[in-house]
Amino acid sequence: MIIGSISENKDLEKRISITPDIANKYISNGFEVLIEKGLGEHLGISDDKFIQEGCKIENQNTILSKSNIILQLNLPNDNNLEKLKENLILIGNFNSNENRQKILNIVEKKISVFSLELLPRITRAQSMDILSSQANLAGYKAVIDSFAIFKKAIPMMMTAAGTISAAKVLVVGAGVAGLQAIATAKRMGAIVYATDVRLASKEQVESLGGKFLVVEGAKNLETEGGYAKEASDDFKKKQEELILETLKKIDIVICTALIPGKKAPKIINEKMIENMQSGSIIYDLAASQGGNAAFTEADKVVEKNGVVILGETTILNKLPASASNLYAKNLFNFVMNLYDKKDNKININLEDEIINKTLVK
Repeated sequence: MIIGSISENKDLEKRISITPDIANKYISNGFEVLIEKGLGEHLGISDDKFIQEGCKIENQNTILSKSNIILQLNLPNDNNLEKLKENLILIGNFNSNENRQKILNIVEKKISVFSLELLPRITRAQSMDILSSQANLAGYKAVIDSFAIFKKAIPMMMTAAGTISAAKVLVVGAGVAGLQAIATAKRMGAIVYATDVRLASKEQVESLGGKFLVVEGAKNLETEGGYAKEASDDFKKKQEELILETLKKIDIVICTALIPGKKAPKIINEKMIENMQSGSIIYDLAASQGGNAAFTEADKVVEKNGVVILGETTILNKLPASASNLYAKNLFNFVMNLYDKKDNKININLEDEIINKTLVK
């Protein structure tokens, strides 16, 4: 069985799908690993490191024609898609809702496409959960970047000249990214508030030292899979009133609220931003799906009434080595769930919930 990976467009994606230590694990389990020349050079990983672990360096055409399994982050470009052979298995994070027709065209060529953002949120899938591993890093980095451009100190400081108050942070959405943002901001001395439609998040937020904003009469808006549901108009109105008052004293907002397969909910509107203090910052991690804040523009910095709004869609390109390490481990665990080592073959067992939910059909 041959596993391969080719380089992504590094202007858009700096992460890689196979690292040397993970390549070693594949080889130890009986796979042959082919990678493109220079796959990890931008991360300080030379081809020699891959070769030392037993990988073979090949060109794109050879990898695409010989591999049984191709591991990527994004869908290969149209030119490379044409080169994919029948009975190939393609695994990655392919944004299957937005790219559904393109993926179905690939499937028609007798290629099995697994898109791992579709993983069910069950205990057995946690080691394969690319959304959680990557969101964890995104939440951390959003706080670090926000604090780097904030023009005041973050922790409370008591000096002979007077006291500097701690910065106040609001985290919108207490999923994996939000919880890491809370933990990071708290460790750096900020006072942290959080809001989420899932009441189950309250205990998690408070365990990290954050203050959970409870909307009056709120119900738990959580799917069986652990994702957020879309809120009712009544909930949105009450949430709006609560956030409007809270934002008057907030210095930094980290937005992370997403609904799978839909546009990001607009939680911070124009009126709220008008009432924020000049010099405040909104860091919108939901920008790729439209953003949680009014005025958010993907990969742009916008200023409104002295409030700086950053719409970030490629934050993991700022932590590509760490993100690649976690992503490669997620993929390895997924592949091993597919692999029947005894018979040295891939077993697409549709009775396995993990396989069934991630296979694009």
